[in-house]
Amino acid sequence: MTAQAKGVLVIGEVASGGLAPITRELLSAAQPLAAGRGEERCVALLGGASDAAAQEVVACGANRVYRVSHPLLAEYQPEMWLAALEQTCRQVSPAIVLLGRTELGRELAPRLAFRLGAGLLQDCIEVSLDSAGRMVGKRPVYGGNVLATVACAGPPQVAAIRPKTYQPAAPDPSAKGEVLSLEVRLEPLMVRARIVETVKEAPTGVRLEDAKVVVSGGRGMGGAEGFRALEELARLLGGAVGASRPAVDAGWTPQANQVGLTGRSVTPELYFAVGISGASQHLAGCSGARTIVAINKDSGANIFREARYGLVGDWRQALPALVQALKELKVGQEARS
Repeated sequence: MTAQAKGVLVIGEVASGGLAPITRELLSAAQPLAAGRGEERCVALLGGASDAAAQEVVACGANRVYRVSHPLLAEYQPEMWLAALEQTCRQVSPAIVLLGRTELGRELAPRLAFRLGAGLLQDCIEVSLDSAGRMVGKRPVYGGNVLATVACAGPPQVAAIRPKTYQPAAPDPSAKGEVLSLEVRLEPLMVRARIVETVKEAPTGVRLEDAKVVVSGGRGMGGAEGFRALEELARLLGGAVGASRPAVDAGWTPQANQVGLTGRSVTPELYFAVGISGASQHLAGCSGARTIVAINKDSGANIFREARYGLVGDWRQALPALVQALKELKVGQEARS
């Protein structure tokens, strides 16, 4: 994968047979890279990608879609998917490979880059080309306080893009592209773990990653009862509940709500940080928020340095007042309509 390396390959993701939002975001990130190099945008879809999903990828600007199907890819198995991705990259021989920094991308991107003998631009919020046509990425470091410009040797060059940092590519029904089947060789012995049972938690409300408003609580909430107050505020705002790691470790809220370096990265329009000190590990997961509102009784908390609006006080007084004001506002809006 050196002299013949060419094009930008997006590792797409599917959800329930349809196209996951990150795939369209990655196509947007790939567009200027492919245009700057005068090369194609290609997408690899693993697992149970439907015909409709493949055609949607074409409509969103892919010149070529590789449907990588195999009976052993029906369920996600890290070793199996990693082997399939490696074989795909070696057959397609791209100059640039883009993945989403999703749960799947967090697990597979570093290992894929290693197998391809490439470096990895991790957690990028922007990728572009330098004067030599090499991909460079911008990524937040030190809890989002600094933006670092990074690059790695290649080809291929591999980058993991933070979700919600690119606008999803808009579909164009008149767009043309190829949909090809790509074969990979997989053996059952490659599986190192066996899935005994899959238990899916029933979704309630807005997904944390998709929410335009996130209301997060930390150690300062003092217990699980504080998160019930956060749930009421989130419900009024049509948002989702998040949490810092200490609150999750204390068992006050599920791990799926964790925002931060070891949790989820969110980019809402409005982010409430209630009882959160503002440690760099947490800020790494919410630094992409458009507006941060902090409520904390410690006036010296680091979160106030990052917040656009801050309230020094006890959440037990602040939240009920805020909830009441929102309810009155909602009643007034309903009366006028």
